[in-house]
Amino acid sequence: MDNKNHFGIKYQEHFKLLILFKDKIVFESELINHGIIFYTEENQPVISDGIRYFLLDKDRFEINEILNKSGIIASTETISMSDYRDIKKAYKLYLIFSILFAIIIFVLTLI
Repeated sequence: MDNKNHFGIKYQEHFKLLILFKDKIVFESELINHGIIFYTEENQPVISDGIRYFLLDKDRFEINEILNKSGIIASTETISMSDYRDIKKAYKLYLIFSILFAIIIFVLTLI
């Protein structure tokens, strides 16, 4: 059974989730492994907020378990969320470069 791109989901009791692009492959493979059908719009104008998935209400609890087990950050269209783990990495990199820059400036002033 092909689980992907069932347009008919939009005409049943469903909900929408936004999944970050970096989690797309993991999320879709987990849905397929659990036999959950879904629909995603392939031609979305902006995917920076996430890829929109239409999922059946009856699969809500199983999808929640998949998200928790996989560590995937999901959001809705009204409540957007970002992956704070990525932001933490960026701040850590910024801090390292700032410290290195300060050390170089300090060494240059001593010379």
